[in-house]
Amino acid sequence: MRIGIPRESKAGETLVAATSTTAGQLQKLGYDVVVEAGAGVHSSQPDSAFTDAEVTVGTAEDVWSSDIVIKVNAPTTEEISRLRSGAVIVSIMAPGRSPELVDALAAQGVTALAMDAVPRISRAQSMDVLSSMANVAGYRAVIEGAHAFGRQFTGQVTAAGKVPPARVFVVGAGVAGLAAVGAAGSMGAIVRSFDVRPEVAEQVESMGAEFVTVDMESEVSTDGYAKEMTEAQVAATAVMYDEESRAADIVITTALIPGRPAPKLITAESIAGMRTGSVIVDMAAANGGNTELTVTDDVVVTENGVTIIGYTDLAGRLAAQTSQLYGTNIVNLLKLMTPEKDGVMTLDLEDVIVRGITVADQGASMWPPPPVQVSAAPAAPAAAAAEPEAPKAQLSAGAKVGLVLGAIAAFWLVNATAPDPIPKHFTTLMLSIVIGYYVIGKVAHALHTPLMSVTNAISGVVVVGALLQISSDDAAVRALSTIAILLASINIFGGFAVTRRMLGMFSKGA
Repeated sequence: MRIGIPRESKAGETLVAATSTTAGQLQKLGYDVVVEAGAGVHSSQPDSAFTDAEVTVGTAEDVWSSDIVIKVNAPTTEEISRLRSGAVIVSIMAPGRSPELVDALAAQGVTALAMDAVPRISRAQSMDVLSSMANVAGYRAVIEGAHAFGRQFTGQVTAAGKVPPARVFVVGAGVAGLAAVGAAGSMGAIVRSFDVRPEVAEQVESMGAEFVTVDMESEVSTDGYAKEMTEAQVAATAVMYDEESRAADIVITTALIPGRPAPKLITAESIAGMRTGSVIVDMAAANGGNTELTVTDDVVVTENGVTIIGYTDLAGRLAAQTSQLYGTNIVNLLKLMTPEKDGVMTLDLEDVIVRGITVADQGASMWPPPPVQVSAAPAAPAAAAAEPEAPKAQLSAGAKVGLVLGAIAAFWLVNATAPDPIPKHFTTLMLSIVIGYYVIGKVAHALHTPLMSVTNAISGVVVVGALLQISSDDAAVRALSTIAILLASINIFGGFAVTRRMLGMFSKGA
């Protein structure tokens, strides 16, 4: 089958659906690829880059007559008419907000796949275009905000005086929000962030930012997206948004609700109370914006000197990188849909990913897809008939005190009666147990894997020490040395085996 990569028709668009690298990867899957002349010129992908990669550069007619047409933006009415019946069109489509587009694609008799409808499950992360673009856009939002702010982010103490760090407030802690948090923090700003999903607090704090809390009822997200807030939640957060906006130098808003206009979170009154020179970057501008004064695709400066940036092409302002990420998402999708690597796309509607992105199929509308239970959802409760688990045994306070007193008595007894050098070695053992308990017991779960490297090193020391003692004339010493070598070796080889398997999860196949 032939894949066509057209030149984007949207005014000002800088992206292209395939780079010379990803187009070459598509050809390795068995496809013939033709790119329209000039399609990648704004993404640092001149025609010569494609020809050097042995990818055909052709005319618009060559592209639109292909079996599969892949582009970035949704096809226009004129472009849909150029598709032959039975062809496949792949692009960002926003099918939930564009019912007329779905009808037009079905009427043309084509198969339409929406890249922005990839379900948010672990297996589909490598194809998630929204996450790829949001990551770039979040970073770019900080750059745009810093440029408009006109002052440095990091604080300094100089001979001429003290320069305070910039304060950045990020609304929403999704992919874009976390990217903005990371970028602003790396530039030295004091970063605070809020999200109605309580489960993202740990992610925000792990990046060095402070998660703002509000006293309100919140529920864990079941699909990875924030829900529309209730009236009680709106009232509870309104005061917080006002206070945080007035205190911040730069505000970055990312709040979106799938299929709905962007919620208005920052009022004109709050903006009027912000300091002169403050900046708001509204990443929800394409859906109406999160502030009352946002103008889509424009920059507004208020009477009190607050700059409100409403760009909708933040990802496109880093065109070369974004095009590469989008092209990689496409490659990963076609790897799934070309299991034999024979250049033939297989539309397996039993696969939740394929079904989730299929908007139309050979003249039949397939939107909306059936709901998918995604990885962000909490585990289903156990059946009522199931027997409840027995509670884990826990030591009472008295038992803990008894164990401590027993350990102290044993320690005193050994030191008082045992011959040298046993008391010295026993003291070292007891101190190691106490220190190990408090050190290892306080390690966060996220650090357990790096901790295996440390335990491997400790086990290596144990093996060396046991090898030095195994030649002893004392049978008990030899027995203990043998046991130490065995157990420490199991820990070492087991640790490396687990680490190797975990690293293998991040290795990309050929």
